[in-house]
Amino acid sequence: PIFGAASNAKVKVVSAYDGSGRGDRILVHTDSPIRAVTDLRGKRIAVAKGTSAHGNLLAQLKRVGESPSDLTLVFLQPADALGAFKQRQVDAWAIWDPYTAQAEADIPVRSIAQATGITNGVGFGVASDQALADPKRSTAVGDLLVRYAKAVRWAKDHPDQWAQRYAADVGLDPKVAAAAQGRSLRLPIALSDELVGTEQELADLFAASKQIAAAPAFANWVDRRYADALNPLYINR
Repeated sequence: PIFGAASNAKVKVVSAYDGSGRGDRILVHTDSPIRAVTDLRGKRIAVAKGTSAHGNLLAQLKRVGESPSDLTLVFLQPADALGAFKQRQVDAWAIWDPYTAQAEADIPVRSIAQATGITNGVGFGVASDQALADPKRSTAVGDLLVRYAKAVRWAKDHPDQWAQRYAADVGLDPKVAAAAQGRSLRLPIALSDELVGTEQELADLFAASKQIAAAPAFANWVDRRYADALNPLYINR
């Protein structure tokens, strides 16, 4: 939601989901000379703009003292990025699950970095200001969030069944689905001040890297009206 906030989108963040960051990785071919993030200097990196993978890439570069200007970011959505990566039109691919798990199953690749401990690994639920201003629609949003949180609890408690259902719904090999959901199932967590602070750090990084014109005050896009209803459903990883 950082790019939405930066463009003053009429939305609010209403829920948060811990995806662990383990599936957010920077991949290279196994025969690539690239062994570490520092080796990306001067290379072409495929990434979808504004995604968690984009944030992970920027954070990884900052961690080793590099800048996006030291390499070429090739902004591609996952399907196009996969093709470019397979054809070696790019040197590395910053991506997230289940695409990471799919690539690891189909292509000889290795990871040179993952997001765990570098970015917060969190996804967010977003609702429009218009929906939140309408009592009936706001209630419906809250009902959806509660239902989703309960569904995630079931998925966590029944990983094999969930992997099979997920694989069938999105057209993945069950083993790929199991790998992706085993490490990247998005667990409902609190929209805490600490979490908002880590997302602000990421917004600041996007701005400092000139990926957005200015960092929005992320807290201004957070609405915690559903916290009491969701609190009993939060899951620790």
